[in-house]
Amino acid sequence: MIYPEFLKKGDTIGICAPSAGVGKKLDEFELSNEVLTSRGYHVKETASVRVNNERSASAKKRAKELDELVCDKNVDAILCAAGGDFMLEMMPYVDFDHIKENPKWMAGMSDPTNLLFTVTTKLDIATLYGSNGADFTYKKDRPQQTFLTYLEGNVRSQRSYNRYQTFLDMITENKVYHPVKWLCKSEELELKGRLIGGCVECIEKLIGTELDHTKEFLERYKDDGIIWYFDVFNMSSYNFYLTLLQFQNAGWFKYCKGVLIGRVAFPSVEDKKLDYIKAADKVLKKIPHICEMDIGHTYPFMTLINGALIDVRCKEGKGSIAFILK
Repeated sequence: MIYPEFLKKGDTIGICAPSAGVGKKLDEFELSNEVLTSRGYHVKETASVRVNNERSASAKKRAKELDELVCDKNVDAILCAAGGDFMLEMMPYVDFDHIKENPKWMAGMSDPTNLLFTVTTKLDIATLYGSNGADFTYKKDRPQQTFLTYLEGNVRSQRSYNRYQTFLDMITENKVYHPVKWLCKSEELELKGRLIGGCVECIEKLIGTELDHTKEFLERYKDDGIIWYFDVFNMSSYNFYLTLLQFQNAGWFKYCKGVLIGRVAFPSVEDKKLDYIKAADKVLKKIPHICEMDIGHTYPFMTLINGALIDVRCKEGKGSIAFILK
């Protein structure tokens, strides 16, 4: 596994918009840039970042702007500006040879899964799942600060949070917080293996395409065992069940030593007899899994390193994640 060079003060973070632009939240984006610069970084934006559209530009232009940052020797890491729905359109135009020749940290969350998952499984370059380019709005915000310390190579472990907000709480600025409780079948559970995953709604669309290098990745790291993580945005519990079956039938749970599942941003349960947790139990069966984790679209969230070795522990509803970069 290739781990790009960690950031240091004076380095440049490139921000591009391979999915949506940040035009709807320019104030947040400006605050985020201020936080990054106050930490000692330079910020370089590509042309389409501030566009107010679910597609920041045409698919080819988005890929070209990503490639500009990849090939720019003065850019040390790349952040995706925002999530969205249409990054998959861009993926056939990504120059993976250039990424292989210029390995640098790539980061984002949600729709950027398309890029991060593919870069790690195809090229063996580690990527970061956790924050997008407009997320760094507060200097003392713990999840984002953890993300930045990961980029700097200073922190490689996290503990579960005490309380969380749903995605709806976040977008409506509701101040209600809910108790965090990780759920697993065992009173105490420890999982070790090589981590890969992302937003489920994105990953499922890669199966069987030219972008699907999952089986080769699994074979390369079978001796480590695989730990999957799944961030569910608004997939219904029925569809989640069927998607897990699809992963299973595609052979993706071969060598699997555990599965980590985040809280669902917009839950939709058609039948309480097959909610998200029961769906995981039904498909994964004897594969150890932890549900309701601090992963993805609810807040606060953990930073995850695609491709890294991971040690996950869960006990009495709380837990920790530690990374080993080898």
